[in-house]
Amino acid sequence: MTDTLISIHELKKYWSSPFQLALDIPSLQIGAAEKIAILGPSGSGKTTFLKAISKDLKINEGCIYFLNQDLEDWSAVDLSHHRAVLPQSNEISFDLSVSLIVSLGRVSRSCQSETEYIVYQCLDLCKASHLLNRNYHQLSGGEKARVQMAKVFAQLWDVHGGALLVDEPFAALDPFLQIFLLKSLSQFVTLRSLPVIAILHDVNHAMQFFDRGLLIKDGKLFIDTPISEIQKKSLEDLYENSFLEFKTINAERYFIAK
Repeated sequence: MTDTLISIHELKKYWSSPFQLALDIPSLQIGAAEKIAILGPSGSGKTTFLKAISKDLKINEGCIYFLNQDLEDWSAVDLSHHRAVLPQSNEISFDLSVSLIVSLGRVSRSCQSETEYIVYQCLDLCKASHLLNRNYHQLSGGEKARVQMAKVFAQLWDVHGGALLVDEPFAALDPFLQIFLLKSLSQFVTLRSLPVIAILHDVNHAMQFFDRGLLIKDGKLFIDTPISEIQKKSLEDLYENSFLEFKTINAERYFIAK
């Protein structure tokens, strides 16, 4: 694979003892500008994998290279200039203003002169500019999701050669808002040629917005394939559940669990 951004070699993560293997990924390469969906049942190791490649979780064996440098050698500040993480939870302890929360995405940047402009542009991209002067704890769940996305957009606003990691923060939102935020995410990374690696619970979101699927089961890479080549049988084996497959007149595929 050319333009490899993340390279994984003999990755293992254990819980408590070597008898509790949480993650086992022998080899994996992630290229620049790829849109990767991580699929798998609950407890399969998806979040563990994402935390490992974001350096939020220490691995026990193997190595992860990010931009041709061992992930362990990256400082927190330098890493924040190249990768952003959008977590599952939108909650924060303190009731800060929306503008301050989004501006935290720029806190490690040496030049702060354009922060106000970037904050507004990121909120606007998430259709949340009207929330600029609101306090965070006053917001609905959907509004908080948009603000958190604007924050990671601000972090990567002027980044080329970085990565955005997303841990399914949209699952509790209404269907329209989920689609809107996924479209905003896709637009943002496409304009900057950034890869996005996202944990998803909705197979159809993967089919619509992503080009590669990493299917994880029991802590192992079950299947690595282009999204267009995912088969119903693979999903049924992954989730141990039956699916119905539908095709539109435009040859778009949709899967429904039954």
